[in-house]
Amino acid sequence: MVDAVYAGGSLGHSGDDPIGKLLPGTGNQGGFRYAGSPVKGTVRLAVLYTSSGAVDWPDHLDTETGTFTYYGDNRTPGKGLHDTPRKGNVLLRDAFALSHGSAQERASGVPPFLLFEKTAPGRAVRFRGLLAPGGPTLAPDDELSAIWRTTGAQRFQNYRSRFTVLDQARVPRAWIRHVLAGGNPLEGDCPEVWRTWAESRVYRPLLAPATTVIRSAAQQLPDDRVGQAILAEIREYFRGRETDFEACAVAIWRLIAPATGTVDVTRPSRDGGRDAVGSYVLGPPAAPISIDFALEAKCYEPDNSVGVREVSRLISRIRHRNFGVLVTTSHFNRQVQSELHEDGHPIAIVCGRDITDALRQHGRTTPAAVRDWLRQSFPRTQ
Repeated sequence: MVDAVYAGGSLGHSGDDPIGKLLPGTGNQGGFRYAGSPVKGTVRLAVLYTSSGAVDWPDHLDTETGTFTYYGDNRTPGKGLHDTPRKGNVLLRDAFALSHGSAQERASGVPPFLLFEKTAPGRAVRFRGLLAPGGPTLAPDDELSAIWRTTGAQRFQNYRSRFTVLDQARVPRAWIRHVLAGGNPLEGDCPEVWRTWAESRVYRPLLAPATTVIRSAAQQLPDDRVGQAILAEIREYFRGRETDFEACAVAIWRLIAPATGTVDVTRPSRDGGRDAVGSYVLGPPAAPISIDFALEAKCYEPDNSVGVREVSRLISRIRHRNFGVLVTTSHFNRQVQSELHEDGHPIAIVCGRDITDALRQHGRTTPAAVRDWLRQSFPRTQ
C-alpha cells in the first residue's frame, strides 16, 4: 500500500530488513534488489531502496508530479559505469532501453519496479509506489543520463535515472507472487496502469498536489549540517557585498527553471537590494513565446526572515501577465506566505532549502564544491 510503513526486526543485523520478507528472493541489502539476473536479462521484479540521506546522490521523489529521480550504483572512482557488484547500472541501462522498444519488449524485458524508502524506527521502510522507467514529459536523454562526479580529484560516471510513480494505491500480493514465480507480468491480477504502460507506453502518474502551502521556518532551511554549511558558504562569499548575490540568485533560479531566457541585472536599489528582469520561454523552439519576470534576491542570515515589506516591493513591480521571483538564503515568514496564497500573487519564493536542493540536484553537493562554483561563476571584482 502506498505510503504504508513496514516494520523491521530488532536483532540488529540485516535480517531485520522487511523487504526480503515482503518480496522473497529480492535480497535484504543495497539500493538495487531484484529477483533474477541483470547480466542475463532475467530480472522479474526489481526494488529500488533509498535512504534519502546520501547528499552526494540526492534521490528525490516529487509527490506532486509523480517523478522519482534515482542514482545508480557506481559511486567510487576506478570502475566503469556498468562494472558494479550488484549490476544496478546494467539493470537501469537495459530497462530504459527496452522501455522504448515494442510492447512485447516492455512486457517481457522491463521488470516492475517497486520503490521503498528508509524510515524510522530501525530498519522500517515506507512503500512509495509502483514505478515505470521514464515519464510522460521527459525526453529520452533526460530519462537516463550518465553524469560525471569528482572524488579526490578523480572523475567517474554514474547514472541519473527518472521514473514515474504510477497511479496504483495497492500492488496486489497475487500479482507479486505471480511475477516472482516467472509468470507473464501482464497476467495474474496485473494492475491496469502497468498493463497500459507496457502495451502502449502511456503513463498514468500518481499526482498528489500539496495541501500544505505554508512552510515553517524549519521546513525552509536545510535540516542537515552539510546543507547548512552550503548556505553559510554562500552568505560568507557575498558578505559585505550582498548586492552581488543577485547574479548568484539568477543562476540558482536557472537551475530550478531551466527554460529561463535572457536575464538582465539592474543597478542597486535604494534599499540595498538588487533587481533583475528576465524572460521565461514557453512553446516549441520554432515558435516560442516569452513571459517577463522580475527577480529580487536577499542574502540573509537564517534567523532573518523575508517579510511583507520585501515582497510588497516586488509585487508593485509586476505588470499584467508577468510574474516575480524572490530568492533568499533564509526563509519567508508565515504572513508573507499566507498573503501570497490568499491573494493569488504570481510570486515564486525560493528559500534556503530550495537553494541547497537545487545545487545538490546539479552535482554541487559539498561546501567545497559550492565554493569552487561561486569563485568560478561570480569572481570578486575587487
